[in-house]
Amino acid sequence: MRRLINQKPDVLSRLLLAALPFFLVFVAYALASQARLAANPDDKLLPGWATFMEAINRVAFVPDLRAGDYLLLLDTTVSLERLAIGVGIATLIGFVVGVLQGLIPYIRATLTNFTSVVSMIPALAILPILFITFGLGETAKIVLIVVGIVPFIIRDLAQRVEELPHEQIIKAQTLGASTWQIATRVVVPQVLPRLIDSVRLSLGPAWLYLIAAEAIAAESGLGYRIFLMRRYLSMDVILPYVAWITLLAFLLDFLLRALRRIAFRWMYRGHM
Repeated sequence: MRRLINQKPDVLSRLLLAALPFFLVFVAYALASQARLAANPDDKLLPGWATFMEAINRVAFVPDLRAGDYLLLLDTTVSLERLAIGVGIATLIGFVVGVLQGLIPYIRATLTNFTSVVSMIPALAILPILFITFGLGETAKIVLIVVGIVPFIIRDLAQRVEELPHEQIIKAQTLGASTWQIATRVVVPQVLPRLIDSVRLSLGPAWLYLIAAEAIAAESGLGYRIFLMRRYLSMDVILPYVAWITLLAFLLDFLLRALRRIAFRWMYRGHM
């Protein structure tokens, strides 16, 4: 008897199964929208597809009458810039501190408990403190992203360093390697793939912190536009913006996965 756990779909079946949940969501929305619009043609909660197309054309392809900007392009550029700076700084800090914390016993004893405690602080809870300290400009938004994700990256990389076979460290010392050489030639090459995975897993919270900060204090950005449109119940703009953010997040995750597979093929051979 063939067990279900051993049955694997072929290529076509995998594609169809992957598309099935998205198709069901679209069908469910179409049916719900049709029902609400039939009861009330002016309903704004679940707009029809024609309304969506009109709104997308307005924000993406028609310049804003007041500023002359293409709103979707402007918001996307501003948000991605904030996200890139915040995640980039967090990645650099998390990489350096994570490796040192996992490798050097004195640094591990000093920072492990502190990093654990900081990681438990809800980043959104300190957002008012950041606005008071850094003002309502770009700095507070970037710092929120950094504070929100850097403790996770540090803890994840430190754990990965501690999981490395201790025999490698002993052999390197036997061959006369210094601490710097052990860190750069033994530890770092094996930690870099984990760093990419840590950044991938941090993108979700990073987007959350970015949207929250933009919603509270910003003049442009994807989060700012969503919460601005909320005042007017403009679901025809809000839902496409949410879908656009989701697509951007998926593309960033895809690019990081591709980078990991290409740059560290030797380490992931047999796992793909």
